[in-house]
Amino acid sequence: MTKVTTKYYVFRDKENGGFLESYKDRGRLAFESSYTNEIQTALSMSVEGYEKQKKEMKFPQPYTLEQIATIIGSPYVGDKDFPVLGMNEIHVVEAGDIVFVDHPKYYDKALHSKATIVLINKEVPCPEGKALLISEDPFRDFNKLTRFFKPFERATFLIAPTAQIGEGTIVQPGAFVGNHVVIGKNCLIHANVTIYDHCVIGDNVTIHSGTILGADAFYYKKRPEGFDKLLSGGRVVIGDQVDLGALCTIDRGVTGDTTIKRGTKIDNHVHVGHDTVIGEECLIASQVGIAGCVVIEDRVTLWGQVGITSGVTIGEKAVILAQSGVSKSLEGNQTYFGSPAEEARKRYKELASVRALVERQ
Repeated sequence: MTKVTTKYYVFRDKENGGFLESYKDRGRLAFESSYTNEIQTALSMSVEGYEKQKKEMKFPQPYTLEQIATIIGSPYVGDKDFPVLGMNEIHVVEAGDIVFVDHPKYYDKALHSKATIVLINKEVPCPEGKALLISEDPFRDFNKLTRFFKPFERATFLIAPTAQIGEGTIVQPGAFVGNHVVIGKNCLIHANVTIYDHCVIGDNVTIHSGTILGADAFYYKKRPEGFDKLLSGGRVVIGDQVDLGALCTIDRGVTGDTTIKRGTKIDNHVHVGHDTVIGEECLIASQVGIAGCVVIEDRVTLWGQVGITSGVTIGEKAVILAQSGVSKSLEGNQTYFGSPAEEARKRYKELASVRALVERQ
């Protein structure tokens, strides 16, 4: 059975050898693993290696089905020692993960996903090799797990003592670097940049003033009493040689990563939603808005004020012209325009035809 204790973790200031802060880990299951181990891991490997190791929301060590059920106070179906390795949204789940579902329309999708533990609001036949957590409110209990495994940590310094900053990197006055952040070599972080907890930034990255990395996902459930927020436990991961302009907002994943890959350049006033993946060497102009769970493949160009709906894929080397609205996935190696965005030459011909009709009247 589980054992409940109180533990203290203390972080050492490397510059003066003193102890800067401690926090109490109250009422959580007592295991040897803790954030101190995560910090030691980050210090001992490259940013690229740390990024690969920590992808998606994995637990610090394997838990059992019974232990997870104890945390959220729910009955379960399956072996009490069934291994539980993490928790994720359905689009990024792997074997060993928990996924939640609270609507019959999506039961089959969740039950037959790669996830091997399903947090569900009805007892249904359990597929072979899987386990169920039965909950009156899976949304609420998924939030309980996020609070348990990724609790909010109060900041006590502008640059957290647990942050790892690479050689040659400059952090200008007024920038905030949160707990457990990893920043690579030769980066330039301008004044008033905010980097939330657990973000990972590669080498030779420039981030301009006012940009915020790691704010929560815009993800809510409508209830009779109002909107209920799905808590965010994911990260933002920025690859090498990325430039981020001023006043950009890059939201963290709900459980996985929001990722901007090597060599991508982003202008001022760009928003990137949760769990979105932007490929290598993309070019994104000012005032582009990208919703959550979008996949933008390598070498895509988005010109000013393009808007992209959630869950779509933009193919490699696609070009989307200014003020276009993307409502569906688009193939690569083509140029698009309009709202909804279509192949540009087709759209321009349609506009010319409409103009000709108007002129004949």
